[in-house]
Amino acid sequence: MNDQGFLQIASYLEIFYIFLVIGAAAALCFLIRSAIRKMSDTKETLAAMFLSKLSFPAAFLFISLVLRIGAVREALFPSPKFHLYIDAALIFFFIFFLIRLVDALFLGRYKRKNIPYPFPKVLHSLILGIFYLIILFIILRDITGINITPILATSAVLTMVVGLALQGVLGNLLSGISIHLTKSFTKGDWIGVDSDEGVVIDTNWRETKILDRESNIIVIPNNTIASEKIINFSCPDNKTALTIPVKASYEMSPSVIFNALYEVARDVPAILKNPAPQVYILSYDDFGVSYVLKFWIKDFEHKYPIMGEVGRLIWYKFKRHNIEIPFPLSDKLGEILGSIREKDRTASVKGKREKNFHDLINSSFLRYHEGEGKEGLVVSESAIRDLASLVQRQWYACGEVMFKQGDKGESCFVVVKGAIKGEIVYYEKGRKYKSEFMVEPGGIFGEMSLFTGMPRTATGIVNIESELLEIKALDFALLLERNLALAEVTADLVSKRNLKNQEFLKKIKELSAKDIKDSCSKQSILKRLRQFVKVSFTDHKL
Repeated sequence: MNDQGFLQIASYLEIFYIFLVIGAAAALCFLIRSAIRKMSDTKETLAAMFLSKLSFPAAFLFISLVLRIGAVREALFPSPKFHLYIDAALIFFFIFFLIRLVDALFLGRYKRKNIPYPFPKVLHSLILGIFYLIILFIILRDITGINITPILATSAVLTMVVGLALQGVLGNLLSGISIHLTKSFTKGDWIGVDSDEGVVIDTNWRETKILDRESNIIVIPNNTIASEKIINFSCPDNKTALTIPVKASYEMSPSVIFNALYEVARDVPAILKNPAPQVYILSYDDFGVSYVLKFWIKDFEHKYPIMGEVGRLIWYKFKRHNIEIPFPLSDKLGEILGSIREKDRTASVKGKREKNFHDLINSSFLRYHEGEGKEGLVVSESAIRDLASLVQRQWYACGEVMFKQGDKGESCFVVVKGAIKGEIVYYEKGRKYKSEFMVEPGGIFGEMSLFTGMPRTATGIVNIESELLEIKALDFALLLERNLALAEVTADLVSKRNLKNQEFLKKIKELSAKDIKDSCSKQSILKRLRQFVKVSFTDHKL
């Protein structure tokens, strides 16, 4: 074999060694990154981020240093031309390593302070890429002596051809830079683009990825986002206003409806107190008045569950306040249904009275709880039937707070269905304690405030969706008026019960010494009950 053949074989071997070296460097980089992932336990930490950024240039720099060793270099690459290439690679990867080191230090500083990096991710990567290319061209020209002018000329023509072929890609790139420079949104913001809503999880040179409420990742090209209207629900702050329109009958006054809607906003924990919720009339329509409840939330991710909870409570509040939600009907059909409803209403009233009587007679209300007559009725069944025509049936949603400890109370409740949880906060030896109890179907809740005039001694929370009978002070007054002996019996039962619990009542800070004293005095309770009758008689006379 002649000398030219040997040179050709040596050249092929050197090319093979180059690919072998690149493979070794890539394998080393992979091993370093795997070790980093194991060390960080798959969590993104500052140390892991720092080491990950340096792994690529460090692997190639290490291999370049090994090749720089005289014996290794002569064994693998005997040609002097390849020695220049090794020197050039060593210098390039050394500068590459330094740039990555400085970049990682800056990124780590901003991450440590938990503040956004001043350059967007797309622009940051683009600047670094241009910087690496400039350094590469300088090293090729000054170290290896390669004439880079043809490369630059060829790259210019190639850039033009590629640019025409990849107009869409370049459009996405420029749109991505524009989006980041204008700071339309950042990672973690909730945005709306066209009909899509979601939280931004990533933005790169080509696209923006958002995670919607169904846990689907929506990929939107940057040029599409740049040409659409963007709604950023996280700016200028994370408070977002929501509105729920509701229609109500003309028969109910706006003030009652306003109060009911404000109660709904107050009872949903996710609704902010500041800014305060707003209620206003939207329009007067053919079949009713349109109202709007406007409120603010912080957690936009749970927009629909919060709106669902508000809508659910509106039904219960409107039901308890006898607010009718109308539905559109033609005039003729309305007249026909009106006459049918009138007949049904009469039958319905009788049915409701009978149902109320059944629920009252099977409850613990107005029954002896101890002594020889235990579980017996304090009044006759006919008196209970009279009361059944007065009480109101109410529905409460699970989680609703009926009243709070310390509130003024002028009514009590008989549990028909569901369950009410009572929470009592009391203090003993300077320490705060909480006691809980449950009132189930047949039980009575809140009667102490009705009988004694004391503030509520417990907070009432609906534990299970409940159907209740509300007995108001006026209803009870009419019962006392028709059953004069009932006041004496009730005062005796209530005073004895409170005397037994007197020491515990003293631990409730919302109760004054006078409240406790009066609640344990039969004469004070009897005086209050007789006052009920007097007020009732005056109202009837008027």
